[in-house]
Amino acid sequence: MLDDADRRLLRQMQADPEAPVSELAERCAMQPGTAARRLERLRESGVLKGQHAVIDWQQLGFAVEVSLRFTLDKTNPRAFDEFLEQARRIPEVIAIQTFLGRVDVRLSVIARDMGHYQSLYRDQILTLPHISELEALMHVATIKTAERLPI
Repeated sequence: MLDDADRRLLRQMQADPEAPVSELAERCAMQPGTAARRLERLRESGVLKGQHAVIDWQQLGFAVEVSLRFTLDKTNPRAFDEFLEQARRIPEVIAIQTFLGRVDVRLSVIARDMGHYQSLYRDQILTLPHISELEALMHVATIKTAERLPI
């Protein structure tokens, strides 16, 4: 379980993930060695999974994002596995989620423009195995992305 000191450290890391341990420790009113040990424990326990670069794909020339919702033909017991294996191979698929309910899988796909998207759709998306239904939702705007958790 997390205590208040762990929560303070995590809040500070969310606010400034590139801050050195000594600075995080100072902001949390603890010794740098204590902060380092706590962070290591949080990593080992899987609470803190790492730090990574967030790249703005739009700055790299991708202007289109589409959310594709799939219902799979579940008469084949390997439908999910085979579909996911193929979907992972498409570089423009930036997220894959599975669901319980009417929709089985959602893919987030990016493309440079509509021509690029149409090509991806025809040549790669429609060739994915076991598709029973497919719905495409054109992304218009991101209103909120929660990069900070309420710790």
